[in-house]
Amino acid sequence: MKLKNFFKSLNNKYVLSLLGNGVMSIIGMVISIILRRVFSLEEMGIWLLFFSVILLVDTFRTGFLTTAFIKFFAGAEEQKAREIVGSTWYLAILITGVLLLLNIPAYFISFHVENLGVSLFLRWFGLAYVLSLPFFVTSCILQAKQRFDQLLFIRLFNQGSFVVFILLFIFFKRINITTVIYSYLLSNAVSSFISVLRGWSMINDVRLKTKETIATIYHFGKFSVGTNISATLLGTADSLIINFVMGPAALAIYDAGIKFIQFIEIPLRSFAATAMPALSTAFNNNKRMEVIDITKKYIGMVTIAIVPITLGTLIFADYAILILGGEKYVHTIAPNILRIVMIIALFYPADRFLALTLDVIHKPKINFYKVMLMVVVTVVTDFAGIYLTNSLYGVITATIFPTLTAILIGYYALQKNYEKFGFWDIFSSGYLEMKYFLSSQYKKYFR
Repeated sequence: MKLKNFFKSLNNKYVLSLLGNGVMSIIGMVISIILRRVFSLEEMGIWLLFFSVILLVDTFRTGFLTTAFIKFFAGAEEQKAREIVGSTWYLAILITGVLLLLNIPAYFISFHVENLGVSLFLRWFGLAYVLSLPFFVTSCILQAKQRFDQLLFIRLFNQGSFVVFILLFIFFKRINITTVIYSYLLSNAVSSFISVLRGWSMINDVRLKTKETIATIYHFGKFSVGTNISATLLGTADSLIINFVMGPAALAIYDAGIKFIQFIEIPLRSFAATAMPALSTAFNNNKRMEVIDITKKYIGMVTIAIVPITLGTLIFADYAILILGGEKYVHTIAPNILRIVMIIALFYPADRFLALTLDVIHKPKINFYKVMLMVVVTVVTDFAGIYLTNSLYGVITATIFPTLTAILIGYYALQKNYEKFGFWDIFSSGYLEMKYFLSSQYKKYFR
């Protein structure tokens, strides 16, 4: 009976959200494994650059609309909700149209660009954003509706079809960077088609747009887009610098080393989703110490949970890289990059939950300036690391500096603007909470 309750408890929005992130990460890993076995190091680096820039530029659309849409859609009455959907569709079409127009001169410029990754981006970005448009808006709608089951389906279909198209090109011996781009475009096209066919995209509601709602979304989005672009740039700055300074082969090695970090990001996102309501409730009730206690608890607990993963990675990094990329990656410094980045990952929970707490206490501007500073620190320390070591070791070691910068800013901002607390108390709180959590879960399901 208790096991039955256990499996029944898996069918809720939090588990489905976590499952969705987990499944997408696994499929993303499968795609990486396949491509690394059919591409040379240089070819893999070119694909990674193309895809990184595609995601970076798309942040202008996603950052402008996603947060604004979810904020105004959630809890709105039906007619108002449909106006919000229609207005969001209008803005999404407008932004995508501008990008498509920019692609016309960019296409001709691409033939004069020596860097192949950038050249391919300049040729294909407009079509990529057009084909992914209904899929993108559908994802926003399903997330706002908290229909994580449907969101999981459409995301699974998107990534699954990408894998299928890649495998078909491999089977017919036509696999190369261009056909992988074709696979990416086709997967977005069929995902968008399914979204419209099933009625999830609500594209017909575009006729219900209003000037007032468009203006509301626009004025909110113009502020959130800066934060989102800065955050995405923070994640891609290393890749861009490595590619243009050290070449695409070095980028492929670096990416192999940091690929497994997404398995740290999955539980981080999950814990952040559960911490947000608790922090908000405590803040709204003016329980300042409770806010701090929750923050300390989550930082300590998640950090302790990551320790065994880090220790396992230090021992088995070579095997992990062998599975991911094969022999040609094992004999590079990719395993050592993985070891270093997993040690640095122990600092991620402090960064994530301090930032989350600043948002909860209505200090998002501090987070915005913090991310901007982190981008600057990343660029400066990356170039310094490359100059001093002339290797990828300099870049990966430098990633500790923006993380420490974020922690220091977050900690002292809370001290100054909210409530003082001892930093090292975090880990004793986390240990006690982890002990209680494991004990309670064991008793709940297995006794």
